[in-house]
Amino acid sequence: MIHRLLFVLIFLSAFACQQNQSSKILDQALVSRDSIKQQYAPDSRVALFDIQISQEGNRLLLAGQTDQYRALATFMNILGAQGIQLVNQVNTLPDESTLKHEYAIVTNSVANLRTQPKHSAELATQAILGTVLKVLKITEEWYYVQTPDDYIAWVDHGGVALKTNTELQEWQAANKVIVTTVATKAYFDSKQKTVLSDLVLGNVLMKEGQVDKLIRVRFPDGRFGYVSADEVKDYQNWLNELKPSGYLMEYYARQLMGTPYLWGGTSAKAMDCSGFTKTVYLMNGLVIPRDASQQVNAGIAVDLERTFEELKKGDLLFFGKPATDSSKQRITHVGLWLGAGEFIHASERVRISSIDPAALNYDEFNKNRYLGSRRYLNHLEGNIEQLKGRVELF
Repeated sequence: MIHRLLFVLIFLSAFACQQNQSSKILDQALVSRDSIKQQYAPDSRVALFDIQISQEGNRLLLAGQTDQYRALATFMNILGAQGIQLVNQVNTLPDESTLKHEYAIVTNSVANLRTQPKHSAELATQAILGTVLKVLKITEEWYYVQTPDDYIAWVDHGGVALKTNTELQEWQAANKVIVTTVATKAYFDSKQKTVLSDLVLGNVLMKEGQVDKLIRVRFPDGRFGYVSADEVKDYQNWLNELKPSGYLMEYYARQLMGTPYLWGGTSAKAMDCSGFTKTVYLMNGLVIPRDASQQVNAGIAVDLERTFEELKKGDLLFFGKPATDSSKQRITHVGLWLGAGEFIHASERVRISSIDPAALNYDEFNKNRYLGSRRYLNHLEGNIEQLKGRVELF
């Protein structure tokens, strides 16, 4: 009886040690995963490293998805060096569901991109007609895509046209026009009797020819139509002649006055605060980060004393909550400096506010939560891309 009890105790002790060792391995793997994610994909809006780890005996099972190949390889090498057996079931993006369709081009005036593959999901961002999206995954009628500003979200099939690499090259090489008015229409026929589609500022279409004062255009999905020559410009000429400046930013910013506020909006139909600044900079030939909390990390810091005296027209002003001993700075709003004590921003609608207490449009609320400014013109530090040299984005 004593010998049998001793055997049981030894067995339980060994089992407990084994369990402790297994738990330690899993804990170490989780710590390594989190460290790798922080290094390669700290912002899940623009980079994916969604890895789940489970244990099966002496093996670790890796599942989930990522578009960060190098991060996954690094993670597996770290675990492998520790002698851990791995079963890799991680879905790397783009995955096989995309087949040969590596890209999609927005074919509606504005496409809504959502956080989940369903129409009831939160609006994450938007992409306008002619924007090239990278396709990461296809699930029935929804496509998981990445925008030129790296945002990752879902778009429904009705808003875009899938393209192979060859078809994308044809789009890139084609003559195109860009819409330079806030809103207009494309028509089925040259008599302009039947509307084919609405169009908004920044939309890009193929140019097929000209009939009197109408441009014949082709949409990315193959539809043909006609637009007024007064409301578009030859895309390549527009790009070559473009000279980004504070004054050009003010021009487009004022064109958007009164545009309704929409969380996730980035088009002239409706926009949020960072969608507004993104649109203004786009018409100045710059693709800038999507959200205010990302925009604050680009360009260079100006007006460090927050006196508004060093600002130049076109600088971005950031608002929110300052850092404390227990919390980080939180950026919640952004606007564009116009000069003379005024800035323009999307809040309720696109409108102009003043920092002058004597002004009728004095904005005490935002002045009190002003955190600082950034300058992008001639300072492309951070995730800022010029359309010149990266024409493939559109």
